[in-house]
Amino acid sequence: MNMMGIVLAAVMVGVVGIVIGILLGIASEAFKVEVDEREILVRNELPGNNCGGCGYAGCDALAKAIVAGEAAVGACPVGGAPVSEKIAAIMGVESTGSEKQVAFVKCKGTCDKTKVQYHYYGLNDCSSLGVVPGKGEKRCNYGCMGYGSCVKVCDFDAIHIVDGVAVVDKEKCVACGKCASVCPNHLIELVPYRAEHLVQCNSNAKGKDVKLACEAGCIGCMMCTKVCEEKAITVTNNLAHIDYSKCTNCGKCAAKCPVKVIK
Repeated sequence: MNMMGIVLAAVMVGVVGIVIGILLGIASEAFKVEVDEREILVRNELPGNNCGGCGYAGCDALAKAIVAGEAAVGACPVGGAPVSEKIAAIMGVESTGSEKQVAFVKCKGTCDKTKVQYHYYGLNDCSSLGVVPGKGEKRCNYGCMGYGSCVKVCDFDAIHIVDGVAVVDKEKCVACGKCASVCPNHLIELVPYRAEHLVQCNSNAKGKDVKLACEAGCIGCMMCTKVCEEKAITVTNNLAHIDYSKCTNCGKCAAKCPVKVIK
């Protein structure tokens, strides 16, 4: 190969590179998508867990929704109040603040308290167990199955199976809601972090049937409602419910409960 051929090849490569660069520059200008600078700033403040607890596909989607006014500045359950305040400053609005919440499992039916109707051998998954006759081996089909579907979806190591029942570590829980959404018996709910008294039962069965299935179930006796001066606890469909906006954590309901199902 002579020198002239090498020079011509180098020139052609250089010219092609310049032409491609110009075309790419024109294309980037023609097809660029304008991004609100605030969206980038908001995204930088979000924790990046992409847990979906806010109701959006991830932190990018939430940042876009906040800037568009479709989501509140405090929509991120993981970031809580500190992140809410920073995002509010970026958006130029006041942070409304949000009370910290944690997941709570409405079941006290540990292995020593719940009755067993048969022995189950199969997939260790609550969702699969939900289609088995009687919803598994425990006689109470309202309570925790104990096979850990909630544990598998928790990205924060905040929930574990202890003695046959799921238990939440409230210091690790970020209230993303994944455990609640995967529970086939719908017995996990989000409650205020400050709540000290909670009903550890999910059964709507009548008192007699509850006692036949579990020693630690709510029997709907209404003793708790009679001692609550704030009218914060009611019994609906054989099950006690606490209105945390009224509850003062006095503890009278827990002291009066004959089956000690109020934590």
